[in-house]
Amino acid sequence: MRTEEKNKIVGGTLYLVATPIGNLSDMSERALKVLSEVDFIAAEDTRNTLRMLTYFGISKPMISYFEHNQLERGEEIASRLESGESCALVTDAGTPAISDPGEDIVRLCSERNISVTSVPGACAGICALTLSALPTARFCFEGFLPAKKSDKKKRLEALCREERTMLFHEAPHKLKDTLGAMREVFGENRKIALCRELTKLNEEIIRVTLAEAEAYYEEREPRGEYVLVVAGCEEPSAKDEISDVSIEEQVELYMRGGMSKMDAVKRTARERGLPKNDVYKLFTRD
Repeated sequence: MRTEEKNKIVGGTLYLVATPIGNLSDMSERALKVLSEVDFIAAEDTRNTLRMLTYFGISKPMISYFEHNQLERGEEIASRLESGESCALVTDAGTPAISDPGEDIVRLCSERNISVTSVPGACAGICALTLSALPTARFCFEGFLPAKKSDKKKRLEALCREERTMLFHEAPHKLKDTLGAMREVFGENRKIALCRELTKLNEEIIRVTLAEAEAYYEEREPRGEYVLVVAGCEEPSAKDEISDVSIEEQVELYMRGGMSKMDAVKRTARERGLPKNDVYKLFTRD
């Protein structure tokens, strides 16, 4: 199939159009063509998208589509697609449907046999991964952690034996709490790359341990949006071997993985269903 035919705008199709995550020069030629030719654009924030379209000299009808109106607007968009219109879905930055309500409208279109295609481009998570200096062959994307402290810790505990490199999004005002929770669960020596303001003038990549990251932000206030790239677990899972090792050996295993003595004691106690003080006394006895 010729390129022109492949890129032809088709009525009744939803186009997932990736937009720059900071540097407008990263907008692709195909993305500009699609945005110029579709019947309407569904945007996370129409004000932000209007500024981008104005920069590129594009004028198109827009409707908002975001977390709090996705059910109502999803139906509206799907109905317009079924009637033969074409729509470009965009987020404020990056690729739609990644940690984004766009996944719901893709599912809705699939259920109604509406055509969906992707116009690929920038993705903050992938950009951060390539800059992290951590293993990239196997990774998992976790997006934003739960806001509630107990839920956040529970999610991290479910990932503590994850061997793949992990990607998280985080807002600046939550960063310190998240780093503290990660240090407690993953251990102070676990490696992390903090990727801030990617592709922008103030881009910053900090490659440190979790303990060093906490110390760094004790003296500085976090600014800008972050992608956190965290190294996977290197040692074998203590849960898998819990019946084969003593309590002392389990605590030592976690300490070798980078946890402090107290964090290792707390985790061993939690996994064995024992009081923390009993484990600590056993581990520190003469």
